[in-house]
Amino acid sequence: MLDMGRTRLYRNGKLEAEGFPVADVSEHVKDPSAVVWFDMCEPTEEDLRAISEELGIHELAVEDALQHKQRPKLDIYDSHKFLNVYAVTFDPDSGRLDVAEAAAFITSNALVTVRNSERFDIGEVVSRWDDSPALTEHGIAFLLHGLLDYVVDTHFETVEAIDEQIEVLEESVFGERPITQGDQRRTFEIRKSLVTLRRLVMPMREVVNTLIRRNGEIGDGAMAPYYQDVYDQVLRATEWTESLRDLLSNIREAHLTMQSNKMNLIMKRVTSWAAIIAVPTLITGFYGQNIPFPGFEHSWGFWTSSVAIVLVSAVLYRSFRKRDWL
Repeated sequence: MLDMGRTRLYRNGKLEAEGFPVADVSEHVKDPSAVVWFDMCEPTEEDLRAISEELGIHELAVEDALQHKQRPKLDIYDSHKFLNVYAVTFDPDSGRLDVAEAAAFITSNALVTVRNSERFDIGEVVSRWDDSPALTEHGIAFLLHGLLDYVVDTHFETVEAIDEQIEVLEESVFGERPITQGDQRRTFEIRKSLVTLRRLVMPMREVVNTLIRRNGEIGDGAMAPYYQDVYDQVLRATEWTESLRDLLSNIREAHLTMQSNKMNLIMKRVTSWAAIIAVPTLITGFYGQNIPFPGFEHSWGFWTSSVAIVLVSAVLYRSFRKRDWL
């Protein structure tokens, strides 16, 4: 259903009204000096069809807004544009991402945001608009920048949070504490999160770059530096994501290598102790034969075998220690 409280009207670069009924939008958009924004949270198909008739939205754009899990993109139609983006947050405890999808219909003097859930914090977008009152004169370019800036900032903050978690994993690789199954599980979850994040961050380069190249999308050009700043953030988040994926792969390989080395060390120790134990077994077995042998029925024979056991075992133990097998 429509969120009636999420409406705004800017006229001649000034915020004139907000919280007005959505039914008044059609009257406001007729005024070329007016810029209208309103938000729809979890709208029905009927809600979107009604809005599409009011603003002349293409039916394909309406279908895209109704379908979930679209890739981030910017579709350009004759009279409007369709934008699909994702805001993300990272849970450091579980290593998982929370992804919130939102779409936007963009006309010459109207911005309609369509959210699938309240997890997409539209209030944060509004706060960014309120923090830059001097830019309101740029109309749709100003509103669209606030939306993109919020989305890209969530990407960058998420990459930063994942980087901190990977640093903890790096320390565990060569730390004193042994690598546990929980460490491996956490590495796997973070890797999944990075793969998901990469699918959301990479297309944003094309989205923002398209807006920069098409000068008409950023008003009179005064908003160009702000869009360029968003683009730089997108590039940094993209490059950071790629480097973290490589780093996490190296950490995972290091975990596996250290496990293999630990297993080899255990096998060397077990084999070495087995070799030492085999010496007294061999000597006592030899002396256990039911035939006469040197020292048979003499005390010096017992002492000779005992000394041989201790001496040979000591020689083997010292040899294995020298090779770092024990």
